[in-house]
Amino acid sequence: MGIYLADTAENLTVDAPSATFTYRRIGPRGGIPLILLNRVRATIDWWDPQLLEYLAAEHDVITFDDIGVGYTTGEPRDSADGFVEGAIEFIEALGLTEVDLLGWTLGGTVAQRVALRRPDLVRKLVLAACNPGGQTPGAPAPDEKVFATMTKPEVTGEDLVYLFFPQTDTGRTAGHQYLARITTRLANGGPGVSEAAGKGQITAIGKHASIPFEQVLTDLETLDQPVLYATGLRDIMTPAVVSYTAAEHTGNATLLGYSDAGHGFLFQHAETFAVQVANFLDD
Repeated sequence: MGIYLADTAENLTVDAPSATFTYRRIGPRGGIPLILLNRVRATIDWWDPQLLEYLAAEHDVITFDDIGVGYTTGEPRDSADGFVEGAIEFIEALGLTEVDLLGWTLGGTVAQRVALRRPDLVRKLVLAACNPGGQTPGAPAPDEKVFATMTKPEVTGEDLVYLFFPQTDTGRTAGHQYLARITTRLANGGPGVSEAAGKGQITAIGKHASIPFEQVLTDLETLDQPVLYATGLRDIMTPAVVSYTAAEHTGNATLLGYSDAGHGFLFQHAETFAVQVANFLDD
């Protein structure tokens, strides 16, 4: 397996009012940067370097750890709005006045709320396996095994394969290939997500899920930016109906679904997804 650009990207820092943010940046400069926002209990080391390489072929790609997570200092947050404040601080600290956002799972929730709070900052949104909030009508009830697995004190590689990929031969193979690709960064022994930060993120998800769905619909209808929703049709964490319903109520939305993939569809289909993201951003 070769070395990816993201495997050798330098750790950069920028000071903001609430934290010193750590970030990495790859790809050509000069256009509108694409900022990636991550999932629960993950640092910048957990992004798939293959996906980042494809995304950075034509775009300025920035990954970062939010306040109190991984490499970034500060007190851990326990609400989506807390992470939104961190993301806005980070963007402004870099001196950026317009960005595109790609958020995966919790990162998608944060990206959506950044666009609602600061529409002047966000040009386009890519929301991957994202729950816009509340309880989507028709969505299956939360699975107890899924919740128990994602909240374990130590989540193993096999746990991630179960959570993010279908339990088929193809899905499990894709899961283990993803784990192999992130080995280079993880082997460097960077900071993980502290217990306090992980609990804060889980709490944030719970708070976001308790928002009345009527308010969620109002928020979606308020979004003016073009939005690309993407989902795995076998997602056991954020069912595909959630993205379908969100797209249905968003004024300028496109919906992508991957029939053989789950929560980690963007890693299972990294090249195809990156091409679709690039087409969306450049259209």
